[in-house]
Amino acid sequence: MAELPKKAKVVIIGGGVIGCSIAYHLTKIGWDDVVLLERKQLTSGTTWHAAGLVGQLRPSINMTKLAKYTGELYRGLEAETGQATGYRQCGSISMATNAERFEELKRSASMAKVFDLPVHVVTPQEIKELAHIVNVDDVVGGIHIPSDGYANAVDITQALAKGARTGGAKIFENTKVTKIRHNGDRITGVDTDDGSIDADYVVICGGMWTRDLAASVGVAAPLHACEHYYVLFEGVEGIDNTLPVLRDYDYCGYYKYDAGKLLVGAFEPNARPWGMDGISEDFCFDEIAGSFEHFEPLLIDAMRRVPALEKAGIQKFFCGPESFTPDVRYHLGESAELKGCFVAAGLNSIGLQSAGGVGKVMADWIRDGIPPADLWTVDIRRNMPFQINRKYLRERVTESLGLLYATHYPFKQYETARGVRKSALHDRLVAQGACFGEAFGWERANWYGEPGSTPEYEYSYGRQNWFEANAEECKAVREAVGLFDQSSFAKFRLEGRDAMAVLNRVCANDVDVAPGKLVYTQWLNEKGGIEADLTVTRLSETAYLIVTGAETEVKDFNWLKRHTPEDAHAVLTNVSSGMGVISIMGPNSRALLQSISPNDLSHEAFPFATSQEIELGYAIVRASRITYVGELGWELYIPTEFMAGVYDAIVAAGAAFGLKHCGYHALNALRMEKAYRHWGHDITDEDTPLEAGLGFAVKMDKAGGFIGREALAAQKETGLKQRLVQFLVKSPEPMLYHNEPIWQGDRIAGYIRSGMYAHTLGGACGLGYVDAADGGVVGPIGADDYEIEIAGVRYPVTASLKPFYDPTNARIKI
Repeated sequence: MAELPKKAKVVIIGGGVIGCSIAYHLTKIGWDDVVLLERKQLTSGTTWHAAGLVGQLRPSINMTKLAKYTGELYRGLEAETGQATGYRQCGSISMATNAERFEELKRSASMAKVFDLPVHVVTPQEIKELAHIVNVDDVVGGIHIPSDGYANAVDITQALAKGARTGGAKIFENTKVTKIRHNGDRITGVDTDDGSIDADYVVICGGMWTRDLAASVGVAAPLHACEHYYVLFEGVEGIDNTLPVLRDYDYCGYYKYDAGKLLVGAFEPNARPWGMDGISEDFCFDEIAGSFEHFEPLLIDAMRRVPALEKAGIQKFFCGPESFTPDVRYHLGESAELKGCFVAAGLNSIGLQSAGGVGKVMADWIRDGIPPADLWTVDIRRNMPFQINRKYLRERVTESLGLLYATHYPFKQYETARGVRKSALHDRLVAQGACFGEAFGWERANWYGEPGSTPEYEYSYGRQNWFEANAEECKAVREAVGLFDQSSFAKFRLEGRDAMAVLNRVCANDVDVAPGKLVYTQWLNEKGGIEADLTVTRLSETAYLIVTGAETEVKDFNWLKRHTPEDAHAVLTNVSSGMGVISIMGPNSRALLQSISPNDLSHEAFPFATSQEIELGYAIVRASRITYVGELGWELYIPTEFMAGVYDAIVAAGAAFGLKHCGYHALNALRMEKAYRHWGHDITDEDTPLEAGLGFAVKMDKAGGFIGREALAAQKETGLKQRLVQFLVKSPEPMLYHNEPIWQGDRIAGYIRSGMYAHTLGGACGLGYVDAADGGVVGPIGADDYEIEIAGVRYPVTASLKPFYDPTNARIKI
């Protein structure tokens, strides 16, 4: 195309496989006013040197669905476009050399049954029969996925580009975007070195250039390039094009037949970041020097796995840059900071096997304004502003690359770029024996060892080394009193004469309450899906305190900001850093706090779901009588500079009441026993409060209605097609985590959204949605109607719509 258009509905920046897939899928939904701009040539950044693996099994349900769709798309792409793709369905084998890895693979195979992806658990002998070149002496088992394969990344991209052009999209190469334009609220277009384009939407698909492109308009898209290596061997005896793709996770390697040669690549621990000083303006189809010494140990391991490599020749030693994110998850969707600005980047070296699904969901997302499914794990809005810090990224991605092939243990913690955000109590919790986990930059006490010890995780799929410590913490909360540092809560103030009207339109519950009342509520989208799950406290006639999870700080703040009318007299302020939170929970919590406060904390003077300012130590703190553990208790909101003094006063008095420090693992176990929902797992933007059993927090008849009301009203009329159920495994031995299939007779009725060992109940507990066999309205839930599959074994469970622990809430309201 010789001349840039002056206007387009969508401008896509970046001509790799992701950008071309989005352009292709936008035309498939009927949008032909699409322009794709590439600074050099299509595929010239990272796509051109992709190894070409097309695997479908990912760590989560929805990510696996996207990868499965990608494989299905590629199978028919050549026939549709006439462009060769190099796609071959040869299957894949993933090997395990120890019991823990084999457990992970078997759990993945169980998960795949939820959406009919055939995954076969295989023995070492069966692996040898499928791939004769492999040495299986140390292999204990694996999985075989017949529908996996590989493709040529450049050819796939060209096929998608051809399909996009056929659908009306315009693609311009050698056209650099010099500026993304906006009016402070939303996107208005782009400037290029060949002219300007006005646009309603801009999609940044710039690969390793994305961080800087996004940052130029105030959008946080943290990613950093790392060196990624592979070697092409020639003259390898025993290989042909029927060889499955091989993944040797425990030795970080993968193997792929490549036009008569064998490609050997790796995702090694302690990767080497690249591009810290910027990326050359001339970068185009470039290789980088790399370090053979760095890669050599992996080659030695490869020769053990495939002995034929010892006599083969190395045709090519390759090193090229790949983008990695801090949590090894993509960045997808509309930014929180700028309307109409979408991002699809940070594919963590699995861009080709993700591109089809990413293109499809991004096209739907742009069209509909909300994600087409629960994509929170990869949502761009999960990122914290600090995460674009270059030092943080450089250190974290040295670990990120290797995590692709590391064992994905439950509760696995990052080891790099730690200590970013600490509560005012951090050093005191260290002295109490806290073992910290990292969440959204926060250092949070997950469990406590003996004071003075240095507790560390010993990972396993079974009972980890903190299991008994966790049991003691849970017991203390149930029988005496526990202290939790929950300073990572996100905290906002909405103030002004229109604050109530704004919030009441966003909240499904009624927040037009008396000052001092605390309201549990959800924020819904137009489809009735749950966008946020939080508490709202009315401080005065014109001021509210909103408290939500640390993970959703950016998302929730901007959701409320975007739903505050421009002419509303209401100011929203993020006060998260200004207040710490100490939660005191358990039957002795009132007695403990009353012993150090002159305020009346009796049930009559301080009822459940109310909030007051009280004196503690030398401070005035906001005490809110609410709980996430199912016991009498208070959350104490304390100005940061007073945190240490209030904490010291509580701990000094606590011994007489059995006070015990408790971590987030105990919090999770206790909330699971009470069937309290967790946003992002049990409730998401595609689940409604009615399906989740949260109808009690919805006021359908409140004046003015609320966002999503019409969708809930329609659902009430038609009935519920899924319901959230609590499950307790009858055997005390198995462990539930998430994604385990729920069986009802001979069919899969759903899967576990979250799971944890419930010490009070004596077994693993989980929450998951179930549907009806006929796809209609879900009927009565039989207590003994279900089984849960864990690593290929089905276990009987007890099912209930009511909480197993204290179903009448008697312990909370005393």
